[in-house]
Amino acid sequence: MLRKKVPKSHTPGCGQCPRGRELGRPFILAWGEGEKELQWKSPFYFIQGADPQFGLIKAWDNCGDDWEEEIRLTEQAVQAINKLNPKPKFFVLCGDLIHALPGTPWRADQTKDLKKVLKDIDKEIPLVFVSGNHDIGNVPTSEAIDEYCQTWGDDYFSFWVGGVLFLVLNSQLYVDSSKCLNLKQAQDKWLDTQLAMAKEKMCKHAIVFQHIPLFLKNADEEDDYFNINKPVRLELMNKFTNAGIKAVFSGHYHRNAGGFYNNLDMVVSSAIGCQLGEDTHGLRVVVVTAEKIVHRYYSLNKLTNEGIEEDLMDMIKQE
Repeated sequence: MLRKKVPKSHTPGCGQCPRGRELGRPFILAWGEGEKELQWKSPFYFIQGADPQFGLIKAWDNCGDDWEEEIRLTEQAVQAINKLNPKPKFFVLCGDLIHALPGTPWRADQTKDLKKVLKDIDKEIPLVFVSGNHDIGNVPTSEAIDEYCQTWGDDYFSFWVGGVLFLVLNSQLYVDSSKCLNLKQAQDKWLDTQLAMAKEKMCKHAIVFQHIPLFLKNADEEDDYFNINKPVRLELMNKFTNAGIKAVFSGHYHRNAGGFYNNLDMVVSSAIGCQLGEDTHGLRVVVVTAEKIVHRYYSLNKLTNEGIEEDLMDMIKQE
């Protein structure tokens, strides 16, 4: 099966990213506004979410055909985002959009229901999707990745917002690419080109989105289901730090975690959906200023009822 030919580097709002067409909205702004997104203007913010994973909560009770709770939680997330003023530049979902793996029951229904909920996001807030292991399989194949790309958009790509370069990676290729080695090699080659661009200081900041964290708490921690194995982890961390990447945002852990490797901030956000720890269902607010990247996790209830706290709003409003 041939993969759909879509540019891997998107100027804001190019309209060629399938995720924009699927949900009836531009990817990031419009073609005519693309060039100005390459230039820094002023602070902005975006919203990061992870793991809505329709079907996981009841799967623990062997009731995989019920995801009403995930629908409710994701609807609450959408409502919270729509209330924010000013609007975020975009909303990124860092993987495990649904729970049903490729080729298993309920996958089509879970996908349909998630798209239905996400269509209620304010049309001026673009959506960015990141592939997770449940979206493309624990051992992804070319066919599974093709299906994801047709449904949600490219599995890896870059885009610009306000002078900041954002890189979206398919992290499952770093876990097990045994059935699609050519696709991993293609992503590696593409990533090296993007990191060279970042290293040349052609951007104010560079930020990575991926589903699986490089590490959970410490860069030298032991291999785990929830992190990238050590040799690959070290290679990626060194590539990122050498290129000046400021932060990596991920999900997968269904708990909040993270730490630093040199100046690289590894941010692990808990889930919109099923929680595996003591955190609450929530979203992360990420503020980007000329000097730094500041982020804070909010419960859905707090973000809905109280909005973004004043200290973060002051950063956003700086000229």
